[in-house]
Amino acid sequence: MAYETLLYELDGPVLTITLNRPDKLNAYTATMGAELTDAFQRADADDAVRVVIVTGAGRGFCAGADISAGAGAFDTQAEGSVAFQAPGQARAEGGGFVGAIYGCRKPSIAAINGAAVGVGATLTLPMDIRIAASGARIGFIFARRGLVPEAGSAWFLPRLVGLPQALRWCLTGKLVPADEALAGGLVSEVVDPDQLLVRAREIAMEIAENTAPVSIALARQMLWRFSGEPDPSGALAVDGRLSMILGAGPDVKEGVSAFLEKRPPRFPGRVSENMPDLYPWWKD
Repeated sequence: MAYETLLYELDGPVLTITLNRPDKLNAYTATMGAELTDAFQRADADDAVRVVIVTGAGRGFCAGADISAGAGAFDTQAEGSVAFQAPGQARAEGGGFVGAIYGCRKPSIAAINGAAVGVGATLTLPMDIRIAASGARIGFIFARRGLVPEAGSAWFLPRLVGLPQALRWCLTGKLVPADEALAGGLVSEVVDPDQLLVRAREIAMEIAENTAPVSIALARQMLWRFSGEPDPSGALAVDGRLSMILGAGPDVKEGVSAFLEKRPPRFPGRVSENMPDLYPWWKD
């Protein structure tokens, strides 16, 4: 698929997806949503991709939905609407780009280089790590436009920052400076703008060079899915079975051997063909 609104650049084990409408501060369109969905599905299927970085071209990350259609910009029946799902697709069926990011077996890092507003903020929430440039601002501004938090953000945001913080940001609709986002737990680091992608790649390479792809794919789903359960019984049922399966496999043998021999690991497992039969356990 040729992309109109994204750049898709694989450098070693790290894929960088760049939102590429810099003249519009990378404002979201339905085309961008479809292309993000495709890009993450493509990354999921490609064993060469170990980590995905998402950033924005120019001085913005994503300034929210493109409202150039005017007052009807969010009306799904209006020409030029920025509908958040493909025509005729129910939100429960796959979830569009949110489902693609959340379900991807590769970890993702949002490198927030500038304004991330509305859907520009919520599209980062299913990603695993968020870092921001010092001048970035993030806004869950939906109530200021007569909307509600979209793209699953009412589920993601409280899990990431806690309910009180999520309520404050969504109910005020304020633009949150990078330092406040750091203090609130939404981003894990704030760095100088010229170091943002350097730092994102450092984190990506730490993952790619030291971890097993199958383990990462399982771990991120375990953490996301079990974090909201009321007790640990579900996690205990799954992690014990997975530990037995993986413990007898080649990745664990390689991980132990590499540690004992004081060398970098060379994990043979690939997510395209070596995911355990237990996965995806939540569909049982």
